[in-house]
Amino acid sequence: MNYYQHPSAIIDDGAQIGEQSRIWHFVHVCGGARIGRGVSLGQNVFVGNKVVIGDHCKIQNNVSVYDNVTLEEGVFCGPSMVFTNVYNPRSLIERKNEYRDTLIKKGATLGANCTIVCGVTIGDYAFVGAGAVINRDVPAYALMVGVPARQIGWMSEFGEQLDLPLSGEGSAPCAHSGATYVLSGNVLKKENKQ
Repeated sequence: MNYYQHPSAIIDDGAQIGEQSRIWHFVHVCGGARIGRGVSLGQNVFVGNKVVIGDHCKIQNNVSVYDNVTLEEGVFCGPSMVFTNVYNPRSLIERKNEYRDTLIKKGATLGANCTIVCGVTIGDYAFVGAGAVINRDVPAYALMVGVPARQIGWMSEFGEQLDLPLSGEGSAPCAHSGATYVLSGNVLKKENKQ
């Protein structure tokens, strides 16, 4: 075993777990899960069978990652945030064949107690504030807050808010990394250095 597993954690046969991952107290990983390298699963995390978790993700305490959720590299899931996989659940109606795919792209942050309604894609390095409810796709680098969530700004890959309008034209530097971000319409991109 090339990862850490707390004695109270349950990892079902067949689960794939990458090197240097850390699986803490009372975690349950189902047998079909695929977990990358250097991942941290905090206390009381559940990982379903049809789940892919990329390298270097951090999933804080009390998060359930249900079937049909994919986390790309470096996603942060804050404490007690919520994923769903059925859009209109009922106890008396079987809907396991109606799971909707949810994709969280590279470097995104999902704040504490936020809710991600199934079927959405959250763009690269997007930042979802604590308690927000996401019910539609989120652009790369967008800063989202509220219920339902609305975009209030743009974030750098470093995790700092950029001084840019929500749409239009412009550019802004990240004070920490020196990278420049360019806004065109309602799309933000990190400028590639030549």
